[in-house]
Amino acid sequence: MCYEIHSIERTMKCTQKIERNENMFLALNEMKKNKFRFALVIGVLMLVSYLVYFLSGLATGLQDMNRESVDKWDSTHVVLTEESDKSLFESSLSTNDLADIDADDVAVLGQLNAIARNDDEKANVSIFGIHNDEFIMPHVTEGKEFSADNEVIAGDALKEDGFAIGDELQVSSSDEVLTIVGFTDKALFSAAPVLYMDIATFHNIKFGEGAEQNDDKINAIVVRSGGETIHVDNDSLELIKTEDFIKNLPGYTEQNITLTFMIYFLFVISAVIVAIFLYVLTVQKISMFGIMKAQGISSGYLARSVVAQTFLLAASGVVIGFMLTIITGVFLPSAVPVSFDYITMAVYGMVLIVVAILGAIFSVMTIIRIDPLEAIGG
Repeated sequence: MCYEIHSIERTMKCTQKIERNENMFLALNEMKKNKFRFALVIGVLMLVSYLVYFLSGLATGLQDMNRESVDKWDSTHVVLTEESDKSLFESSLSTNDLADIDADDVAVLGQLNAIARNDDEKANVSIFGIHNDEFIMPHVTEGKEFSADNEVIAGDALKEDGFAIGDELQVSSSDEVLTIVGFTDKALFSAAPVLYMDIATFHNIKFGEGAEQNDDKINAIVVRSGGETIHVDNDSLELIKTEDFIKNLPGYTEQNITLTFMIYFLFVISAVIVAIFLYVLTVQKISMFGIMKAQGISSGYLARSVVAQTFLLAASGVVIGFMLTIITGVFLPSAVPVSFDYITMAVYGMVLIVVAILGAIFSVMTIIRIDPLEAIGG
């Protein structure tokens, strides 16, 4: 009895395997006979996937341009004034507020947007006033750390704009002359390269002759927690998680929502394209499907063949689109803010395949409803 049960199970498994192979064979055979038609579908799916991948890379690149320098802090929280509405630009604190923050690792930050120019070039920059002995001090990749007033470390994006170590910079709305002594990588804030300097130089630039009267003014206190509870004993201050602080950067969330919506809309377009194409092909082959059903071939078998065919079409388009995206990325100039996240791209690729298969449901429903006698007679 046990032998008979095992024999039945093996027979069922073999039958299922044969049916899967036959489904794939039928799908491939039809694609070989109608190469041009199916090549068009693969081409359209390839273009859709290419656009999805490129938009995802653009979204990631633009995110990096806004948040690189903040990620570099490796912080957990940022303290701003309550009335600043989570905006670094609108926040104004005093170094005396450090006494109201119970945390192990804190750093002061002054921030200012400006235009910096040397003899030949100029660029929009974000100025960070910091203490060089605190944890937000950047790692220098070229040159040295600042050690005196008016010395700055520049984001390496400025090198592409023609700036170099030793350049003397003039900053808009200030008579101060700054000297680049080093460069650091991944130092963009709100799409502008960062100039790091000591807090005294920052005050001289921001307040000019009133620097001495405002030498305690800063924009934020950056906090890094190792798991301990952080207490802020001042109702005028707000403790914000670093990720929430980033989301409130000007245009950051709106930009991400726009690009994400475009990507999701492309998923819908992909499903519609596949649905229309396969439905038209199915309608054209109703009589053939009727004959096959009259011969005893089940609706399930035909439906699985359509799904297998859709999978092959979608997978081919997605893989080709992925390859073209990677090739395009190699030749893109550095000025184009594109950064490819391969995990995200893989997820989007699988989603495109899934939505394409969902788009084949209309064809499957049509096949199931085919009456052999009516199809042959029609």
